[in-house]
Amino acid sequence: MARLTPLFSANRTVREYTEQHYIPAAAAYRERAADNGAVGSQVVNWHHTLEQKWAAISFGEVKVQTEASQHLFEIQVRLNDLDPKAVRVELCADRITGSDPVRQEMKLAGQLAGASGGYVYSTAVPAARAAKDYTARVIPHYNGVAVPLENARILWQR
Repeated sequence: MARLTPLFSANRTVREYTEQHYIPAAAAYRERAADNGAVGSQVVNWHHTLEQKWAAISFGEVKVQTEASQHLFEIQVRLNDLDPKAVRVELCADRITGSDPVRQEMKLAGQLAGASGGYVYSTAVPAARAAKDYTARVIPHYNGVAVPLENARILWQR
């Protein structure tokens, strides 16, 4: 009981919530409220833009090449008018016995030729798992915004 009590004490809970949630939330509020709410206005505008343009996002061709011990993924994403900085493209795989789930950010490799608002994202992952285990997704992204807490949109490739 002497070993377990500190793990389940109200003091520990209050301290952890204060350090991990309340202080960072207060700092985020101060940052968004500074300069007459300039950052807060930018975040609101980002939310409105996502609301208007999210439904038009789609995936295009997926290319996978296996070399040595890696799968190289290239995925086309049509963002239409949405700024690529407003989203993050990730490659994901579920947990399998004995391993952790995979969630890896893909890098913007370039714009699709002849496709307005079309982009190519790429990344490499270990070939220890089959390439079909991986799925791409698009999630909102804005520095200082807690996703999915503040914006829970997600678009899966399949």
